[in-house]
Amino acid sequence: MGICISEFEQQVKIPTNDLENVGAQCEALGDLLEGRHLFVTGGTGFFGKWLVESLLFINKKQNLNIKVSVLSRNPAQFLAVMPHLKGESALQLIEGDLNSLRALQLNQTIDYLIHAATEASAKLNAEEPVTMARTACLGTEYVLEFALRHKVRRFLLTSSGAVYGKQPPEIANVEETYMGGPDLLDAGSAYAEGKRFAETLCACYSKQYGIDCLIARCFAFVGPHLPLDAHFAIGNFIRDATSSGRIVVSGDGTPYRSYMYASDLVVWLLTILTRGSNCRAYNVGSPMSYRIKEIAEIISSAEGGCEIEIKSKPVAGALVQRYVPNVQRAQSELGLAVRVPIQNAVQKTLEWVQKQKI
Repeated sequence: MGICISEFEQQVKIPTNDLENVGAQCEALGDLLEGRHLFVTGGTGFFGKWLVESLLFINKKQNLNIKVSVLSRNPAQFLAVMPHLKGESALQLIEGDLNSLRALQLNQTIDYLIHAATEASAKLNAEEPVTMARTACLGTEYVLEFALRHKVRRFLLTSSGAVYGKQPPEIANVEETYMGGPDLLDAGSAYAEGKRFAETLCACYSKQYGIDCLIARCFAFVGPHLPLDAHFAIGNFIRDATSSGRIVVSGDGTPYRSYMYASDLVVWLLTILTRGSNCRAYNVGSPMSYRIKEIAEIISSAEGGCEIEIKSKPVAGALVQRYVPNVQRAQSELGLAVRVPIQNAVQKTLEWVQKQKI
C-alpha cells in the first residue's frame, strides 16, 4: 500500500525538480553508491535534510539498494518535520547524539559516513564557546571512533571556510592552500578552530588507521530548509521580505559573500565523498561574489521591489570584507560546477518559503 501524502507534507518536501537535478548530476556516482550503507550525523539540519532526502530519491530513481542511517536526538520530531519520509524502507533513524556514539554498536558494516552534525551557530559560538569547541573536537573524535568500529571505508567531514580566518581583502577568492587562520586567543574562534582541529583529527586517523577522510570546506548556502532566524544574512533577508515586506541590513551592506544553492551543495558533497582524494580539502561554495547590499536587492526584486533599510553607512577607507571561495580544485579534479545562479536560487527559496505560509 502506498503512503498517503497530505498537502502539507508535499509542501515540506524539497521540490521535485531540485531532486531530479541532483539525481541527474549524480547518475555517474551510481556504481559508487549502489548497495552502500551511508550513516549521516546532523541529519535534522539544513545539510542533513537535503542529503537524506536526495539520497533516498537517488536510491529510488536508480534502484541502487542504498541504506541511509541517520543519527537523531528525536526521531519522532524528525518525522514530524519530514513526514513524507515515514515508511521509507531505506531509512533507518537512530536515536542519540554524538556523545552516544561512544557506546553505539550496530550489527552492520557502514560504507560511507557523512559527519555534518556541528552546528554553525553564531549564538552558541558567542555564548557557549566551550560547548562549541567540544562539539567540534570531541564530537568528531567520537564519530571517527564509531567509524573505525564499523569499518567505514570513506569518511566525509563537512568543515567550513571559517578555518581560513578573516579573508585578506586583497584575496578575492580564497584557495585551499591559503595558510591563514583565526585568532587562537579569541574565544569567538571556537567554531573555526574546532573545525581546524577536526580536520587534523581526520588526517591523524587516516594515517594511523587507514580510513579515507575527505574534507569539504563549506561556505554559504541558500535553499529550502535554510534557517531564517539564525546568523545567515540571506536567510534573514528572505524572512524579512516574506513577512514584513521590508528587508533590514544590519551593517553597511559592503561585505562580499557568495551563495550556493542547496541542490549544487548535495552534488558536491556526494561527489567529494565518493570520488575525492584522501586527506585533501575541497572548498564548497560559489565563487561568484556579491555585496550584502546586492543580495538584498536581488531578493527585493524577486519579491516585487520591497523596501531595503541599511542600518549603517560605509566607513571611508575601511578594508574590504570577503567570505568567498576559490573552487578551481573541485572543478578541475572532480568536474564540479555551480549550476544554479544566485537569482534562480533566491527565487526557488522564496517560492518554497511562501508555500510554508499557506
